[in-house]
Amino acid sequence: MNKSKRPFTKSKRSFRRRLPPIQSGDRIDYRNMSLISRFISEQGKILSRRVNTVTLKQQRLITIAIKQARILSLLPFLNNQKQFER
Repeated sequence: MNKSKRPFTKSKRSFRRRLPPIQSGDRIDYRNMSLISRFISEQGKILSRRVNTVTLKQQRLITIAIKQARILSLLPFLNNQKQFER
């Protein structure tokens, strides 16, 4: 038997690291609507951390900011308007 071949090794794939969506100068705040709206789906749901590619601390701050903006009616709680194309 040839010991140099390893049957269960992971393939070494090169991957491109994505740029973080939040720069160090950005303030995560309920008033920063251009930043907050990037983390909300078309239905008005908060996107997950995996989709956003943000840290846990940033995701918590984003969630709090979105909820504050919803309470102050800067953002809708739901977006149920169905778009009909003809």
